[in-house]
Order: sequence, then structure tokens, then C-alpha cells
Amino acid sequence: MVARNNADSEPKLAPPGAGLPTPELQIARLLFRLRRWGGNRDAFTARFQRERGLIRALVLSCDAGSGSRRVLIERPRGLEDSSRNWSVWMTLDHLRIVNGEITRVVDALSKGVAPKGVASTAAVKPGQGITEAVVAAYEDSCDAYLAAVAAAPDLDSALKFPHPWFGPLDAAGWHALSGAHMGIHREQIQRILTGLRQ
Repeated sequence: MVARNNADSEPKLAPPGAGLPTPELQIARLLFRLRRWGGNRDAFTARFQRERGLIRALVLSCDAGSGSRRVLIERPRGLEDSSRNWSVWMTLDHLRIVNGEITRVVDALSKGVAPKGVASTAAVKPGQGITEAVVAAYEDSCDAYLAAVAAAPDLDSALKFPHPWFGPLDAAGWHALSGAHMGIHREQIQRILTGLRQ
């Protein structure tokens, strides 16, 4: 069931960074290991590009008003509960932030440099009042990410950087994660758009 957000009442959601239910997280970890084992740089790049194209098509159906309207959706697998009351623009802002962080991590690891900081799902949530200007910023983040991956001589880095759900990942592991992350939020945008039509 998809419901439009009522301006008079905020839904009670889990706090940012609460993660996924334990059984779902265990399955996600297994599926990710299989995807990482069975894939390669070209396949992961192709998935990222495919999801980017699908997201672009969905975003083209939004105008400024509908893109900024938050919609409470049923939680897709892989999405934290705290993220299910977003607008399309908020979702793009989250993708922009995460793409930038993964770009930074892949670039550092592929150069043999330990990235600074700690990866946190709570730290990459979008702000309030995101406007249509985020569309161009999101596209720029995709371009920068793909350029960093293309420039990396070897993604099978000796150094690793931990993801809060999937543990220490080399640059190839982060690349494997990028397209899957885009896919989760593409489904989120689809559900938001469905809710906007109801």
C-alpha cells in the first residue's frame, strides 16, 4: 500500500542508520558476495549505467512540484525504514551524496591510499528543501563516478574500506555495490511516482 504524506502528521519511522532487519541483511550480504564473485568491472559499470538511464527516464516525468513532494511508500528491500518518506528530489540528493562518497573511496583505494573517515548510512541522508537543481548535480555525480572508475588502473585494490553492512571492500567491491544501490533507489522513485498519481 502506498500513501501520500499528510502534512499534519509525520510518520513514525526508524532513525537514520538503523539498518535493515537482520534476516534481510543476511540475505543481502549473501547476494552481494555472489554478485561480486560473478561479476567484473565492465558488468558493474553496465549496471550502473543501466540504472542511471532508468532513473533519468523516471525523473523526466516529474515537474518541480511533484518532484519535491514527499510520499510515504512501502519499504523496498534494501532500503532503510527512515528513507521511505522522501521526495524524488530527496532521493536524487541521496544518490548524489553516495555517488560522491563512492567516487572518493574508489579513487583513493585504487591509488593505494586509505580513505579518511567512516562510511555511515546515517550520514548520507538528504537535506530538506531540495529543489529541481539536484537533477543536474546528481547527473554530475554519475559522470564523476564513471570517470573515476574508468581512470582506475586496477580495482582489485590491496587496501579496503569498510561498508557498514558489507564489511571491508576493495575498490572493485565498492564498484559492485554502486549499481545495486542505484537500483534500490530507482525502485524507490518508481514507488514515489506511483504514490503521487494516487
